Amino acid sequence: MNKIKNSIKLFEEAKLHMPGGVNSPVRAFKNIDGNPIFFKKAKGAYVFDADNNKYIDYIGSWGPMIMGHSNQQIINSISKQLQLGTSYGAPTSLESKTAELIKHCVPSIEKIRMVNSGTEATMSAIRLARGFTNRNKIIKFDGCYHGHVDSLLIKAGSGVSTFGLPDSPGIPSQLAKQTISCEFNNKEAFLDAFEKVKDDLAAVIIEPIAGNMGFVPGDKSFLKLLRKKTRENKSLLIFDEVMTGFRVSLGGAQEIYKIKPDITTLGKVIGGGLPVGAFGGREDIMDYLAPNGPVYQAGTLSGNPLAMAAGYSLIKLLIKKNPYKSLEDKASNLLDGMSELFKINEIPFCTNQIGGMFGFFFSNKLPKNLNDVTKSNDNHFKKFLNSAIRNGIYFAPSKFEAGFISTKHTNKEINNTIRIVKKILKEGI
Repeated sequence: MNKIKNSIKLFEEAKLHMPGGVNSPVRAFKNIDGNPIFFKKAKGAYVFDADNNKYIDYIGSWGPMIMGHSNQQIINSISKQLQLGTSYGAPTSLESKTAELIKHCVPSIEKIRMVNSGTEATMSAIRLARGFTNRNKIIKFDGCYHGHVDSLLIKAGSGVSTFGLPDSPGIPSQLAKQTISCEFNNKEAFLDAFEKVKDDLAAVIIEPIAGNMGFVPGDKSFLKLLRKKTRENKSLLIFDEVMTGFRVSLGGAQEIYKIKPDITTLGKVIGGGLPVGAFGGREDIMDYLAPNGPVYQAGTLSGNPLAMAAGYSLIKLLIKKNPYKSLEDKASNLLDGMSELFKINEIPFCTNQIGGMFGFFFSNKLPKNLNDVTKSNDNHFKKFLNSAIRNGIYFAPSKFEAGFISTKHTNKEINNTIRIVKKILKEGI
């Protein structure tokens, strides 16, 4: 049973300097009434905390550690660039090389703009969509998180499409009213919203596989409806693949669903673990950006050479090894083993996974939307998560977050995880 004396001490110190002691809210472990774990190193499938505890890691920095932590080839690429300089605020050939690789893997992207985060990517994609279409309204979906962008930090109430109300103070209600949020996977709600605002609808933005309400794939017919209606209306379809890009397949969720969006946002993997984001799409849309067009977007650290070196190296590895079938099989083995144990113990439990990205819920049926996820059992989740962490298994500390498996997770790690889950259930949750 892991002791976290140093993590507790470090958290108390951190709270003196940072709001809530963290730089991103989910890290505070409030969702599971726990104390955050402070880490000092990571290797392969493992992370190591400030108390020298070792954990099998199923978060992988929320996706980019698909080839395992501290991958030597990526480390070497970063180290090589480090000797040449960390930032120039000027163009490098690495930007073009990385862009070319991304375009090769994601055919809907004809041109791309590098930025510094997923939030910046979605913010810029929305601005571009509004500028290109000369329209104002945006449709999004409950539970799809597109970063902390003012106009996107909005959801609807009670599963009915409605004009947006801001989910956070600091967002003007007049800005929020430009966004409508509908229930995910609900065709009728979308069509109702679409009819209300179609004449001023700039774009529909969606996580095709939602990773911010656990793990909830979009229904193919639902996503095809979005594509059909936006195309007919000359509105843009934006796929937010910050989490799924290069994670569920080499071409992202759009490759799996065989749907071509107008704009795609990316992040996580394309920086190899360093801060990065990007948005790309049709050439005529992307050329509406400055300096070619009137829509302004800029960033001193956009295309940072360290991030580009890491991302280029990782994408090259993914093209060479194409690990997605193997990752999905590993995730399936893990989740099947866990499911059997919960079934024996008569605890409602269901799972889903695509390409090494996965989710589990304390529920009798797989959630189709945010309301379903919200209804899943909180007490079971909290007790299980805290027990797992105390026993050296590091799952996402929120039922609204997806999990990730890497190429470095072997049968040993999966079998050890299942063994520990069995021990936890024997002790009772």
